[in-house]
Amino acid sequence: MITVFTPTYNRAHTLPALYCSLLKQTYTDFEWLIIDDGSTDNTQELIGSFIKEDRISIRYKQVPNGGKHRAINKGTELAKGEYFFIVDSDDLLTSDALAKIKCWFDEIEPDKDKFAGVAGQKGTDTLHALGTTFDKDHVDIPYYDRTRFGIRGDKAEAFYTDILRRYKFPEFPGENFITEAVVWCKIAQDGYSLRYFNDIIYICEYLADGLTKNATARRIKNIRGTLYAYRYLTSVRQLPTALRFRYLLNYLRFIVHAGLKCLNL
Repeated sequence: MITVFTPTYNRAHTLPALYCSLLKQTYTDFEWLIIDDGSTDNTQELIGSFIKEDRISIRYKQVPNGGKHRAINKGTELAKGEYFFIVDSDDLLTSDALAKIKCWFDEIEPDKDKFAGVAGQKGTDTLHALGTTFDKDHVDIPYYDRTRFGIRGDKAEAFYTDILRRYKFPEFPGENFITEAVVWCKIAQDGYSLRYFNDIIYICEYLADGLTKNATARRIKNIRGTLYAYRYLTSVRQLPTALRFRYLLNYLRFIVHAGLKCLNL
């Protein structure tokens, strides 16, 4: 089974589109696990109405607001699926998304011990992918080799659930954000690859109040997690030198920006 995991915060206005895309999936052995990260809108009532329809398996849990990374940590504990597919609450899936994910997991099953999961393309629609990618059908590489293979931009990653259970996101008191690259790189450093494939399976739109549009302000607000992430990423020797240098500059930039000379991490 696939656990489609959705962390959500005040997204009652976008969740119906995601729900409709899940109803259209050609692969039906999945659950939709929703962690409500302290929403103050009508998310609870909306999800309750979906559950009453009883068309797909839905589980819903409310937690105090703590950010996407904490929601993922909690979600991996609650997930019943062998595979864990993170789908944000303001995005949606193509009708064959889960079928393709299952197909690619079946392909890597003989070498399961070498893989953390699979990753498809995100797009603004089914014809226009986000970022850049390779020309082949698929490529098997650790996360930190993405740049070397021309893979840039957000991708649609699905992981073995038991892998993510072993790699928790760091949590800092009072903060609600840390980049996912911290965990993805740690998984790669321990020898696990992802199978990247070129099908667009995930449709997204970056909203004005979303994580990407407010990246700098969010990193300043969550300064401990930001400095932890940039310090760690600077130390990942498998990353390209130019990228590590950029991470170092960002580390120094955010120390200065926050008015800090040192921080007890």
